[in-house]
Amino acid sequence: MPRSDWTALPAKVREAIETRTGPILRVTPAPAGNHADIAAAVSAPGGTTFVKAARKLEDRDGPEVRSLRREALVCPRVPRFAPRLLWTVKVGGWLALGFEYIKGRGADYSPGSPDLAILAKTVRELQRMTCPDVVTMPVERRWENLGGDVSPMAGDALLHTDLNPHNVIITPDRRAYVVDWAFTSRGAPWVEIGQIIPWMLMSGQTPEQAEDWASQFPSWLDAAPADVDLYVTLHEELWRRRSQTRPDAWIPPYLTAIQQWAAYRRGLHR
Repeated sequence: MPRSDWTALPAKVREAIETRTGPILRVTPAPAGNHADIAAAVSAPGGTTFVKAARKLEDRDGPEVRSLRREALVCPRVPRFAPRLLWTVKVGGWLALGFEYIKGRGADYSPGSPDLAILAKTVRELQRMTCPDVVTMPVERRWENLGGDVSPMAGDALLHTDLNPHNVIITPDRRAYVVDWAFTSRGAPWVEIGQIIPWMLMSGQTPEQAEDWASQFPSWLDAAPADVDLYVTLHEELWRRRSQTRPDAWIPPYLTAIQQWAAYRRGLHR
């Protein structure tokens, strides 16, 4: 979904946001992401806030508003990982969230990157955390209409599900923050690692390298190979279908990465 410019916000929404931030001096749009109509770093005399906003549909919440509502529920319950939620504004059919602004850069998943160790530490800590009660979305629901028994993907682990390099922010002191909790789910812990692997392939890793990285996690080693194969097959089909209906520029290379991984998995069984 293409994002709107800050000026697309109705005046009364901007005014309501300024009651929280102070007079806005500069707006810097986010370089990536697609789970809100507006996402930008907003600078004011008191500092910078990261603002996400979405408009409701005429008679109900649209998918972007639902995503922000999930973030507002989840982020305060994962303070070790997520930027602080500072405020919420609901006005004029819009929902806006203000987050602590994290100064840093997106993680580097390329072969040999030191960020891979930081990512692994973050994943291990996530997998040790009890899934908060507010997280109710079952991860297996994503693939249940594509055929096959998706029950091996079910579970009670906390899953961010979208640990792509843009969502793992590395600060100058090498701390990792995780952003965009819009599709936080509960499920089998190995699924989190499976969701990361296509992003590693897009960053130049081979399937062998990516799965070697994955092998440091007990949850991945404990997963039945047949369950992983089914997951990869269904994930490939899911994104093949989405590629036919969504114009997002990142989807074709993401699908190519999944297809590369699927071919590798099929080759293991020859």
